[in-house]
Amino acid sequence: MDPRTIEIYDTTLRDGAQGEGISFSLEDKLNIAQKLAKLGIAFIEAGNPGSNPKDMEFFRRAGEVSLGETRLVAFGSTRKKDTPVEEDEGCAALLSAGTRWVAVFGKSWDLHVRDVLRTTLPENLQMIRDTVSFLKGKGKRVIFDAEHFFDGYKSAPDFARQAVLAARDAGADRVVLCDTNGGTFPEEIARVTGEMVELLGVPVGIHAHNDTGCAVAAAMAAVEAGASQVQGTYIGFGERCGNTNLSTVIPNLQMKKGYRCIPEDKLVRLGKTARYIAQVTNLVLSPSMPYVGRSAFAHKGGMHVDGVAKNALSFEHITPESVGNRRQILLSEFAGRTAIAGKIAELDSSITRDSRVTAELIEKLKGLEYQGFAFESATASFELFALKQLGKYRPAFDLEYFKTLGEQPAVNVERCCSAIVKVRVGESVEMTSAEGDGPVHALDIALRKALEVFYPCLSQVRLIDYKVRVMEGHMATAAIVRVLIESTDGVSTWTTVGCSADIIDASWQALRDSMEYKLMKDGRI
Repeated sequence: MDPRTIEIYDTTLRDGAQGEGISFSLEDKLNIAQKLAKLGIAFIEAGNPGSNPKDMEFFRRAGEVSLGETRLVAFGSTRKKDTPVEEDEGCAALLSAGTRWVAVFGKSWDLHVRDVLRTTLPENLQMIRDTVSFLKGKGKRVIFDAEHFFDGYKSAPDFARQAVLAARDAGADRVVLCDTNGGTFPEEIARVTGEMVELLGVPVGIHAHNDTGCAVAAAMAAVEAGASQVQGTYIGFGERCGNTNLSTVIPNLQMKKGYRCIPEDKLVRLGKTARYIAQVTNLVLSPSMPYVGRSAFAHKGGMHVDGVAKNALSFEHITPESVGNRRQILLSEFAGRTAIAGKIAELDSSITRDSRVTAELIEKLKGLEYQGFAFESATASFELFALKQLGKYRPAFDLEYFKTLGEQPAVNVERCCSAIVKVRVGESVEMTSAEGDGPVHALDIALRKALEVFYPCLSQVRLIDYKVRVMEGHMATAAIVRVLIESTDGVSTWTTVGCSADIIDASWQALRDSMEYKLMKDGRI
């Protein structure tokens, strides 16, 4: 193996599935496997065929999908104690999966042998030898995962060495050192991995958990010490605190250290793959996740924004596009002239950072943010605000009035709130009412009904997120609240903001901006 090539071994579908709140359907697993294969991942550990019918069905159907050069791996354990390997159900299930590669985990910590397996150290070593040699005899290529290796090495180093040597001598093609409890620091990972690389003479891998927040650092330390395989989950989720985050470790090793983890032209798929897996698992991708998070290349401070505008390298360690991400300039009272001018220039190319209107707009923006508005997420509301300051805003409608009613308790009533809305468009007036699950829901439906008479395109718009934040908790029920509404028309999404001591008024502001923004983008204003 080329010493600069690192095998990436993804266990999202097995170890990742053990994370809290994670549940994959069979179709989810097939789809994720295809996405990982398109990224160029070398190995996908797809499940334990001996543990549940879903994983066995996955391996049966895996031949229906194209995975290119990516190798599927079936995962299982060494034979049970006092059970001949030929009669072990788990080993039989590994064979039935039909994969060329199999991964077998075995105990390398004396504590686990005594207290968990309840067997002797010699029997445990024989379990490792029997299982690896049996699978090799059936034509399989075997990856041996030395479970709890680093804790075992601290407790009884001679026995930990014997465990990995037993696997090697039985024919294991790879020996993986597992920091299963995630409590070993990178410098110790590096020292012990280096010793094992020299001792074993076969490719060595690293499998780290993130219980100290060091999983990525541990994996990189192991590679620098000679490990040639890194195991992890794609966006880091897994049991307890998760596993090595492959979406971080891949660009770290490849773009920063010069190793080859995936084909060079696949690096641009890193962000897209992360977003897809987050969506399928119903997780919010952390905005601050390195390389692939929404905020990884977001700039808010005025000096930072100005620096990036002059030379991106001043505040970005790589180009966001190289990993499938994009730069964001956040609009706030900290943003400074460059950021504000750049956004205004999209609306009026004659405006520069030195224009008088830029300075005026910044001062008004600071005043609004002091009141509680936040435009860094609500860029749609910012565009409408800027158009008003530039004298280019023409409202699509005027509110005559609205009224919301709530009845409590509502017995055997599906919807307990109603709203009446009266709007004017030109010389025409439309008045509608609607019921909803709450006052904001009722107001949204009523407004939409009134405006669709004039603007049928608004029937495409729906709200997909609604957030309320209390700005000053000590004011209790009189506190200012900020409402953020995310909307979509099925093609694009946008976010608007409202702020008031009245939550209904704040919601109205955000709802109004949402409709106005859609009409502006469609050229109706």
